[in-house]
Amino acid sequence: MDFTGKTALVTGSGALGGLGHATARLLAAGGAEVIVTGTDPDRGEQVVDDVRSTAGAAAASVRFVPADLADPQAVQRLADAAGAVDILVNNAGIVPFSSTAEQDIADYDAAFAVNVRAPFLLVARLAPEMAARGGGSIVNVSSTAAVLGMPPMAVYGATKAALESLTRTWAAEFATANVRVNAVAPGPMTTSKVVAALGPDVGGMGLTTALKRAADPVEVAQVIAFVASEQAGYVTGAVVAADGGRTAI
Repeated sequence: MDFTGKTALVTGSGALGGLGHATARLLAAGGAEVIVTGTDPDRGEQVVDDVRSTAGAAAASVRFVPADLADPQAVQRLADAAGAVDILVNNAGIVPFSSTAEQDIADYDAAFAVNVRAPFLLVARLAPEMAARGGGSIVNVSSTAAVLGMPPMAVYGATKAALESLTRTWAAEFATANVRVNAVAPGPMTTSKVVAALGPDVGGMGLTTALKRAADPVEVAQVIAFVASEQAGYVTGAVVAADGGRTAI
């Protein structure tokens, strides 16, 4: 996939081994200028170094912009620092695990702030600018939790259901300006964070899929990159499952 001449902002990409990191690698390898973002500058620079080295000769500029997406002013500063963006990947997310009765309200608020409000603010700011330049592509990272009942993940699932609803509305809102808006919904993945928390078998969650395994983050990143690319030029308003058949069974 060719992203030459494009600038991509990937949120939730400021740590090695995550979906944002894998997505940034693919976009950079396709020739895009890539902006990675997270809360830790040291880890962010590690991602920048890795993306540059793996992209090789295809790499354009890769830079890190620190941002706490729970802070709406920080989100606006991120948009300012990013500048003209052709591809926005809303990947950052908080995953609170709790029963409904025991859910901490601060964690509830943080999840909606990062998972819903931050994408809303970024799209509100960047999509009109994309439209003014002739078009763009927005990919929201959802989850199977948006459509499946997962009791320890009620809040997370609600945030992703909200993001899928916004995806459809934004697709309709910006279609006439050639700004495509889609979502990719992963199932269980062997990201570094999940493996650290649940082990290499991700707590057995891979066995809940039709393929009986968890995804490597690169497999999902490839779907995100395709949806973001001009090869998916007739796709908008879609929620693309990259879940090993989890929502099909």
